[in-house]
Amino acid sequence: MNEALFYDTLQHGLWVAVAMSIPILSAALIAGVSVGLLQALTSVQEMTLTFVPKLCAIVVVFWMTMNFMTQTLVTYFHTSIVPQIVGG
Repeated sequence: MNEALFYDTLQHGLWVAVAMSIPILSAALIAGVSVGLLQALTSVQEMTLTFVPKLCAIVVVFWMTMNFMTQTLVTYFHTSIVPQIVGG
């Protein structure tokens, strides 16, 4: 395996990781900002209040995008990793 193929595979793997994490991270961001805005508007300064909505949003989005994440990872392995292993 030469350097160009190694770095190309690494770059593709990092892009797959980013694509798989965007839905969960955006749900956590939206939930955090909305709860923070609600706390600022109502002057409720409870530290644990942001944890539960974020966790619920992350779990729901993970459950909804589990098929997409699995298909993306399987496709990456079938197109990039397995041919390099089989090919030598």
